[in-house]
Amino acid sequence: MAAAALRPHVTLLSGCSGPIPSTTLQILPFVSPLPFRRCGRSILVSNASSSPSSPPSPEKEALAEAVPVPTAESCVNLGLELFSKGRVRDALEQFENALELNPTPIEAQAALYNKACCHAYREESKKAAECLRTALRNYNLKFGTILNDPDLAPFRASPEFKELQEEALRGGEDIGSGFRRDLKLISEVQAPFRGVRRFFYVALTAAAGISTFFTIPRLILAVQGGDGAPDLLETAGNAAINIGGIVVLVALYFWEDKKEEKQITQISRNETLSRLPVRLSTNRIIELVQLRDINRPVILAGSKESVTRAMQRAERYRTELLKRGVLLIPVIFGASQKDQTKPKGFGTRRAAASVPSVGGDFEKRTESIAAKSRLKAEVRFKADIVSPEQWESWIRDQQESEGVTPGEDVYIILRLDGRVRRSGTGMPNWNDILQELPRLEELMSKLER
Repeated sequence: MAAAALRPHVTLLSGCSGPIPSTTLQILPFVSPLPFRRCGRSILVSNASSSPSSPPSPEKEALAEAVPVPTAESCVNLGLELFSKGRVRDALEQFENALELNPTPIEAQAALYNKACCHAYREESKKAAECLRTALRNYNLKFGTILNDPDLAPFRASPEFKELQEEALRGGEDIGSGFRRDLKLISEVQAPFRGVRRFFYVALTAAAGISTFFTIPRLILAVQGGDGAPDLLETAGNAAINIGGIVVLVALYFWEDKKEEKQITQISRNETLSRLPVRLSTNRIIELVQLRDINRPVILAGSKESVTRAMQRAERYRTELLKRGVLLIPVIFGASQKDQTKPKGFGTRRAAASVPSVGGDFEKRTESIAAKSRLKAEVRFKADIVSPEQWESWIRDQQESEGVTPGEDVYIILRLDGRVRRSGTGMPNWNDILQELPRLEELMSKLER
């Protein structure tokens, strides 16, 4: 899928107007020797007997120099440091302080985003959604950043994320316009003649409208009759053809719109799928996007009994399935506990940032030949899911889009390019899978790549 990466997390922080480097955020050495609650309040030590007009003593000047005045930047950096150490509550306070210190747009974006990460870690999805919505609307946050960040994994499994994503898919000036624009570009690549068809629909509708504009007066004259009046049947027939053509062309135009919306929704769902993590047999954690051109993942989702039986039957065809690049990914509904990972914070280095999402350079999705070969050597017959809440949330959305009852046993077969090839209820028939999927070295597999 021709999808591209949105820029990694914005890194802090500079007062200049130039581009922001995409390197790891450097934490400023800000340590206050005295406790404080508001970053905007300077900490002053004074003697009760000293008058306001008395000159400051050398001790006071040294103390003032030793205690830096908090800024929005220093509060964000301190919050990141606390967040990386697992002190989420203290980090949340620092991000709130940063928003009260007249931050620059970049500082405000970072503070809001990291505040959302804190709320997501505390499973406060509504508060996280409010922070992200404000950052998207007012501070140019890229929606792909939300898709990529592992710190927001609990939030992406919540209904609030689904609402936010639907807002982004609708686009508009307030939220998600960049995200929708990127998805439309991918949609145009997959359906290159849709724009041409729309042009002809509009042009022919305009021509039929102009013809109708001149036909209506002739039809009125034909109805009135008299000398020199045009033939009624011929004129009525021309008017009916023009009006019918307008109705058909307008219907076709809206049908194309509806088809595009459905395609954009599917692209967004495929993009979300590509970000889902799995653990290989070597204990290496990767995202599905890194398996593109290497494997055809087959997702088996359902009850423990159904998935276990399907896995046992697949073992009989293991050799032939491996020749076709099949990688089994079992998803047992409700069987996994929540994945508690250590928070990293916005701007710190994380594995997910190495593989971009929608909006960046398409070529960055492909790794070097050597890296692909190493990864291919690690892939076996089965991979375990990571972040089960995200997996189950995606599968529920896929079931709803296909009209399947959520929670029912399903299987999903992916192409080599990462798109959904086929899905169905129950567990797959492995004989049919062997007949359907070509071997990796065959021409059809090369075309699929």
